[in-house]
Amino acid sequence: MELPEDVVEDVRRRLHRVAGQVEAIERMLDEHRECRDVVTQISAATKALEQVGFRVVAAGLTYCVQNPEDAAAEGYALEQVQHMFMKLA
Repeated sequence: MELPEDVVEDVRRRLHRVAGQVEAIERMLDEHRECRDVVTQISAATKALEQVGFRVVAAGLTYCVQNPEDAAAEGYALEQVQHMFMKLA
C-alpha cells in the first residue's frame, strides 16, 4: 500500500519537528539542564513520534476500509493493519 502524498508530506513535517526536538534534548544535556526538563522534552518527542505512527496507520486503515479487496491482495488485510495499530497503542 502506497501512502497518499498528503500523508507523506504530513509525516515528513512531523518527523522534521521530532528531529528538532531530539537535537534540543542533546543541547539540553550538553548544557547540563535539569533532569525534569530533559525528561519533559523526551516525553514530548516520544508523543510526537507516536503521532507519526498513528498518522501512518490511520492512512492504512482508511485504505483498507475503502478498498478491502485491494488491500488484502497487497498484504494489508484489515486485521494486519489493526495489528500495526496495536503495536503503537
